Amino acid sequence: MMARGTCTFRLRDAAALVKAVRAAGVEVARVELDNGKIVVVATGKTAAADMPNELDRELQEFEARNAG
Repeated sequence: MMARGTCTFRLRDAAALVKAVRAAGVEVARVELDNGKIVVVATGKTAAADMPNELDRELQEFEARNAG
């Protein structure tokens, strides 16, 4: 039998990382462990991209007023 090495990974480390990625507005697809390193796989979608922001709304209003 082979003895395990010391575990440097903690669940709270992964939770904090996922929380930080979500706070940045990026959706997380999955979290993997690779030789004790945490790997976060993001979907590429951002929460902010799904919702129009204030500038988008102003542009839409401007285009609606000035449509010929």
